[in-house]
Amino acid sequence: MYRFLLSRQWVILTLLGLALMPVMVQLGFWQLHRHQDRVAHNELIADSLAADPVPVTELTGTERQPAAEDRFRRVTASGVYDTGHEVVVRRRTAADGREVGYFVLTPLIRADGTALLVNRGWVPGSGDQRTFPEVPDAPGGTVTLTGRLMRDETTEATGIKVREGLPDRQVMLINSADREKELGRPVLGGFVELTDTAPRPAPDELAQQVPEPDQSGIGAHMAYAVQWWLFTAAVPVGWVVLLRRELRDRRAAAAGPTADGPGRDVPADRRDAPARTPARTAAGAGTAD
Repeated sequence: MYRFLLSRQWVILTLLGLALMPVMVQLGFWQLHRHQDRVAHNELIADSLAADPVPVTELTGTERQPAAEDRFRRVTASGVYDTGHEVVVRRRTAADGREVGYFVLTPLIRADGTALLVNRGWVPGSGDQRTFPEVPDAPGGTVTLTGRLMRDETTEATGIKVREGLPDRQVMLINSADREKELGRPVLGGFVELTDTAPRPAPDELAQQVPEPDQSGIGAHMAYAVQWWLFTAAVPVGWVVLLRRELRDRRAAAAGPTADGPGRDVPADRRDAPARTPARTAAGAGTAD
């Protein structure tokens, strides 16, 4: 009765199910890890933003990047803006995520001669990406700023590819090593997203501030993980259901129709006729003779 399991159709079906189950289990764990990473990321942001500001040199230096766990930490720094080496970072979105424009990246020259890259905020584009956009003037004189410390941007981390032949004073990524070559002076690793400046600049000296990173949502990764594991459990259940259906159909076909079995068709003119006994049959035969 079970030899049909060795048929080509059932062998392929069984092998397909066995191959899909471990794949779906791994997909579930992949979504689980994404959920855990998102939760850890949100906790890192919350802890960093809640911490008191510290001098920027406590967390970064000219020969090192900020540690991964120090991302989004609030830091302070003092110096004079070098507007002569100011650049804009292309294809960056505003706070609402809809309009595409530029980040304004201005070096802050510290008292020891080292530079700190400062993302002063977002400005809209002019419509012509080949021209330098209208940028608010940086405050003059010595300023003390507060901002969120970030690691250098790279193509691997952001997915943004560096293009050759860009217009003058435009870049694709915020990278301290690249800017150090242009500045000709040591640059602290990473950069700072500006949140406050003292003395307070005039309104026309302020770009649109880069908003705090989102730490509210964790996505649907956990739901997707459970979904993949339910799919995994459904494979053997579905296989058993198909097996039982196949067995039922084969047993029914092997039994075949019975003469007096249920469902036998009876002519309409005989459904209500009385049964003919052998005696009546014999009598009828004698009369006919």
